[in-house]
Amino acid sequence: MWILYIVLGLLGLLLAVILLRAAFFRPKKAPEISQEAVDFDRKAAVFALQKLIQCKTVSNVDHAKEDDAEFEKLIALLPDLYPRVFDICSIRRLPDRGLLFRWPGKHDTAPSVMMAHYDVVPVDEEKWDKPPFAAIIEDGVMWGRGTLDTKATFNGILSAANHLIGKGFKPENDIYFAFSGGEEVNGQGAVNIVDYFISHDIPPALVVDEGGAVVENVFPGVKQPCGLIGIAEKGMMNVQYKVLSSGGHASAPPSKTPITTLAQACSDVGKHPFKMHITKPAAEMFDTLGRHSSFLYKVIFANMWCFSWIIDLLGKTGGGEMNALVRTTVAFTQMEGSTARNVLPTEAKLVSNMRLNPADSVASAVAHLKKSVTSKDVEISVLESFEPSRISQTNCPAWDAVAAAVAETWPGCIVSPYLMVQCSDSRHYGRISDHVYRFSAMDMTAEERKSIHGNNEKIRLQSIAKAVEFYIRLMKKC
Repeated sequence: MWILYIVLGLLGLLLAVILLRAAFFRPKKAPEISQEAVDFDRKAAVFALQKLIQCKTVSNVDHAKEDDAEFEKLIALLPDLYPRVFDICSIRRLPDRGLLFRWPGKHDTAPSVMMAHYDVVPVDEEKWDKPPFAAIIEDGVMWGRGTLDTKATFNGILSAANHLIGKGFKPENDIYFAFSGGEEVNGQGAVNIVDYFISHDIPPALVVDEGGAVVENVFPGVKQPCGLIGIAEKGMMNVQYKVLSSGGHASAPPSKTPITTLAQACSDVGKHPFKMHITKPAAEMFDTLGRHSSFLYKVIFANMWCFSWIIDLLGKTGGGEMNALVRTTVAFTQMEGSTARNVLPTEAKLVSNMRLNPADSVASAVAHLKKSVTSKDVEISVLESFEPSRISQTNCPAWDAVAAAVAETWPGCIVSPYLMVQCSDSRHYGRISDHVYRFSAMDMTAEERKSIHGNNEKIRLQSIAKAVEFYIRLMKKC
């Protein structure tokens, strides 16, 4: 009987520890932020974005399908749209549509880099309610491809600099504006810019690119808007699974065909999800946002040593954004077989797009796939890949500057690190900095987020102004 009492006592002690940790899992004291109002020419910022949207800067992996004249048209517009920038800043054009501006500061020892890309993805114009390159404004909204991704931030950066230069402001340190015209197709523009920084011994103290945003209803139990700043991004890998056969007529099929073998391979991978890894970006997000959650979720996030299995189980069974934060994901996206309906394929292929957790690598992910797929007839090969990015610091002045600019521009939001599950040009800057932050200077609704790379992409006019305001605040901290 005494053993039972000991067990019950230990369970009671464990429960008390769990509940006490949850009770004291309170929001951290928010840093003091400036309440200074920011005034600038909002109409000029809207007009400038309109002009940028009207340039059909659609990038394509096949450069022959791109319209170089549209890219040149956009670049030629910049001196008229942002004249003060061109009065003060030097501009350097680098291969593969890289644009690098330098705004001289009082010092050049701790420069900042503000990034955006000015290429956009293709559109299916018939499925749009408004012409995608007309930049029509109706009911406080501007329609157009690139309004959110990422000409709004491109415009925000240059409009902010144009305003501050006009006011006679000079930054404490040099500020570089680094723009790529091929981000959507993994172009080399950003790579060439980083190479320039390396060759000229320019180590950035701060880099800001697209990524997170101010969003709502993205974390369990949290009702406040969240300003999510990516401190790392997942790696990417496209994998091909191929099966060969002698073909034949479909009227007398063998017990296994290339398609059924690939279907089994797909099932094998699904039955063996990657191991959960709560790396620094996810851990800091849980620690920050979990403190603002309801008590039930505080019990979980304050005691991850005890309840991380719940996150693991929910991810395995439900997928979605929370799962993507903590493990390498596999999405099967393409399949190819016979060219005729009644002929067995001599070759069948399946492709998966994978996003690598920072704790995984291309090599370890391939090893996991080969271990999971039971059939030796399946040939697994990597089509394209890059490793997860370097993880940036959060306990440093660079993070504090970006976080403060977010909090000042969107008062009341909870600023938090997170892991970006998409890819951006900022991953290239891991070669020269661990102060790389991913934040798209907008508050976005769920509908707006879905329109990125989709149909009817549009931006609220107030979001155009907020992007400029954010960069004005950030530049003043550089």
